[in-house]
Amino acid sequence: MKRNIAAVALVILFFILQSTLFQTLHFGGISPNLLIILTASFGFMCGKKYGLVVGFFCGLLTDIFFGNVIGLYALIYMYIGYANGFFNSIFYQNDIKLPMILIMISDAVYGFVCYILLFLLQGKFNIGYYFSTIIFPEMIYTIGITIILYPFILWINTICEETEKGSDQRFV
Repeated sequence: MKRNIAAVALVILFFILQSTLFQTLHFGGISPNLLIILTASFGFMCGKKYGLVVGFFCGLLTDIFFGNVIGLYALIYMYIGYANGFFNSIFYQNDIKLPMILIMISDAVYGFVCYILLFLLQGKFNIGYYFSTIIFPEMIYTIGITIILYPFILWINTICEETEKGSDQRFV
């Protein structure tokens, strides 16, 4: 139960930070994707189903406030959360390499899928320009912010796990 409350609070907090503070801290029109960080983190920390649900709500918020079609970003974030859930079995809390690589790949996939669905289908074929000016800089910025925010997400997850283990032992 606490994990669910923490997840909802983090989704709302990261969405507010992404749409307010980090919009003013952009470099060349590029801001980090905090919701990718959160979706990928919950995916590989908690599993496929939890990553899928967190991804759905992150995407739904993005759809409601910034999207042209309801469900497009929700679907993209859901797939990203679900795909990161496959790495739950090899996730170790002390190792930051796996989360950094997964978040970097998730952001690149997000950017590429958005390019295909939002630009390529409109006849804009210059992927090299899109990659060098949007996907790659956003990926680098997101990884930089991940170094700062990931320990906070890991700390929240650790508290939730300890609380769940403690409550399970009382009923045995």
